[in-house]
Amino acid sequence: MDLALPLKRHFGHDEFRPLQREIITDSLAGRDVFVLMPTGAGKSLCFQLPALMREGLTIVVSPLISLMKDQVDALQTSGIPATYLNSTLDRDQAKARWRGLHRGEYRMLYVAPERLMLETFLERALNWNIAQLAIDEAHCISEWGHDFRPEYRELKKLRKHLPEVPIMALTATATERVRSDIIQQLHLRDPRCYVASFNRPNLTYRVVPKSAPYEQVLAFIRSRPNDSGIVYCASRKSTDSLARNLNEDGISAKPYHAGLTSAERTKHQESFLRDDVRVITATIAFGMGINKPNVRFVVHYDLPKNLESYYQETGRAGRDGLPGECVLLFSASDVASKSTSSMKRAKRKRRSLGRNFNRWSITPRRANAGAPRCWNILAKHFRRYHATVAIIVCSRAKLSTARCTRRNFFPASIASTPGTDSA
Repeated sequence: MDLALPLKRHFGHDEFRPLQREIITDSLAGRDVFVLMPTGAGKSLCFQLPALMREGLTIVVSPLISLMKDQVDALQTSGIPATYLNSTLDRDQAKARWRGLHRGEYRMLYVAPERLMLETFLERALNWNIAQLAIDEAHCISEWGHDFRPEYRELKKLRKHLPEVPIMALTATATERVRSDIIQQLHLRDPRCYVASFNRPNLTYRVVPKSAPYEQVLAFIRSRPNDSGIVYCASRKSTDSLARNLNEDGISAKPYHAGLTSAERTKHQESFLRDDVRVITATIAFGMGINKPNVRFVVHYDLPKNLESYYQETGRAGRDGLPGECVLLFSASDVASKSTSSMKRAKRKRRSLGRNFNRWSITPRRANAGAPRCWNILAKHFRRYHATVAIIVCSRAKLSTARCTRRNFFPASIASTPGTDSA
C-alpha cells in the first residue's frame, strides 16, 4: 500500500516520522493499537491518515472541548472532511452536523468522552459506518496516571457497544503500569504496542534557582522579542497577576485557566495561535493537544505536579522540530504542601520531585556534575517504564567527561541570578 502519496497530498510531508508508517499500516489492517509518543512526534497523523484512506467515520475522543475547534479547523483547511460536537455549538450548528454525520459527509468526528458515552449519542452512532475509535490522551483513563479523569473510565463500555470497531489509544506520557491499565480498561484485543523514545533532541532544559521570579521571567521573555511561549503557574491567581504584569511591561500576554468562561478561554487560545498574543500564562489546563508548532519556550513559574506532567508540559515547545527552551524556576519552598493526612501521599511525591529538581539546579562548584546528573535523574525515573528511554538517557550521559560543564546541556538561555551558574 502506497502511503507516501496521501501523506504528501493531504499533509504536505515527504516522509514519515519514526513509527508512524508501522502504526498506520496496523491501523489500516484493522488491529487495535496502543501508541506512546512524545508531544510533537506526530501522534495525530497516526489516526488522521487512515481515516482518509478507508470508508467510514473515525471518532476521535478528545478531553478538552476548547481545543477541538482548532484541530478541526486545521483539518478542514487541508481539505479533510472533519467536524466536532460539543457544548460550544448552538442548536442550528449542532443539527447541521448531526445531519452531515447521518449522511456520511464526514471522515472524522471529535467528541468529548462524556458526550460520546451518553445513551442517546451511542444510539445514534450505531447507525453510522464507524471505521475506528481513536482515544487521545488515553492516560486519562488510568487511576495510576498523572491526569486521571473519571469520565474516561466510561470508555471501557465502547467495546460492548461497538465490538467490531478497532481502537487506537494514544498518549505522550504513560508508565508501564498506566500502559497496562489503558490496555485493560479499553479491552484492546491483542494490540500492537508502539513505544517511542521520550527524547526530544531539539529541546534544552534548565532549572534555575528562583530568587526574583517575575524579574527573571520578564528578562527571559524580553531577550526573545520574536518568540512566543507558555508560562505555567500553580494557581489561577498567579496566572492572572503574571499576565497583567507582563502586559503592563509591554509584553502581550493572556491568562488561561478553568476560572475563565469558555468564550474567554477560546478567545485567548485563538489569539495565541494567531500570534496576536506572544505569551500565555496558564495552569495545567492549557496545552493538551494544542496545535501551535512554533512555541519556542515553556517556563515553569512554579513546581509541576510530577515528572510526567513536567515532561508533557515542556513538550509543547518546539513541535515544528526547531529549537525550544524549557526553563523551570525552582525554590525549596515550592515543595511545601498542606499537612492534612489525606495529602501525605501527594506530599511525599512532591518532596521527591523537589529533591530531583534541587539536584538538577546545581551550583558553580558542582557544575562538572551537572550534565550527567540531569540525565541520571530522568533515567532513574523513566528507566523502569521505557526501555528506550534508559538507553538514550544513559548514552547521552556517558558522552560527558570529567571536564564537561553544564554548557553542553543547558545553554545560557536565561538571565542568571546572583550566585548561580551562568553557563
